[in-house]
Amino acid sequence: MRQLQLIIRYAVCLAVVVSVGCGRKSTSQVIGESPPAQSPSMTPIASATQSPTIISSVTPLPEAKPGQTPLAELATLESRVRPSVIWVTVFDSKGNLLRTQSGVFISADGRFVTTARAIEGGVNAVAKTADGEIYNVSGILAASKELDLAVLQADVKPRKLLRFLDLNKNGNPSGGASVVVVGSALAGSEGSARKMTIGAQEADRFEIAGATPVSSIGSPVVNENGEVIGIVISAGEKTTARPSAALDSVLSRVAVDTQARWPATAETSATPKPTPKPRLTYAPAPVFPPGISQAGVSGTGRFRLSFDANGSVTNVQVVKSTGNPYFDQAAIKTFRQWKSAPSQGWSVTVPVTFQTR
Repeated sequence: MRQLQLIIRYAVCLAVVVSVGCGRKSTSQVIGESPPAQSPSMTPIASATQSPTIISSVTPLPEAKPGQTPLAELATLESRVRPSVIWVTVFDSKGNLLRTQSGVFISADGRFVTTARAIEGGVNAVAKTADGEIYNVSGILAASKELDLAVLQADVKPRKLLRFLDLNKNGNPSGGASVVVVGSALAGSEGSARKMTIGAQEADRFEIAGATPVSSIGSPVVNENGEVIGIVISAGEKTTARPSAALDSVLSRVAVDTQARWPATAETSATPKPTPKPRLTYAPAPVFPPGISQAGVSGTGRFRLSFDANGSVTNVQVVKSTGNPYFDQAAIKTFRQWKSAPSQGWSVTVPVTFQTR
């Protein structure tokens, strides 16, 4: 009997020990629940703050609605397409700026597309990419005023890795299909990717539901694979584009031996020796000033460069300041290094944009 009492007492003590041990475990923090209040003597763990422009990998993306591309997919598509979208600046025979419009590279050797209106009256042009590269445009390969499309050739150095987009070969897009219009990064926020829908269609054009900025003219309309299915030819409240099939008809006019050239001007020279047309031979992009790295800092200006007969810059005039003296100084310093082919002397107005990413 005494032995039985000892066994029962031992079992009760063991149960008390186990209960106390379990009670200690219950104070552990469970993932997803709020942690217990810390003692003032404890050092709190610092939490990293996120930049508002970065999407955290653990932040849930907005739920995709029917026919709508999720935000992450749109951003990925934009990053694939944007390096191929360019800013085309066209000049007349006197070196005056005629207009600036968007365009898109469609081959690794520098062939690109913009509108026919962009090159009207032009005898020279430069193409600028989002990373600051500037390419001289050697001339026009083919153009159609009726379709308002033009194919031009940029001078690209051998072995230069040039980003370009493929043309969609599936014919005209169907009505109601989702598309994305991607403008040049040099157009600022106006160049941001826009998810849109195809509306009314015709044989050689289609409308896109929704408004786009004027800077979108010449920009590519792409599908979810980043293929060009059209080129924007009018913007504003009503956006119209030519399908890739229409662009193919213009490209079919370019023979293997076609030489890119600018149309001859109607001007006649008093001397029998022809005057060489103005042409840039060295045009590095202005370098972002050191020490200015604040997010959102930007500035856009225009500078007029005067070249002598040997092609050297003799003067750089600020037509419109960027609004930042450091940007202006950086631009002037770089423009003084520019070179052109020998000529009788000429001037050109060059737009420049500084923008932190």
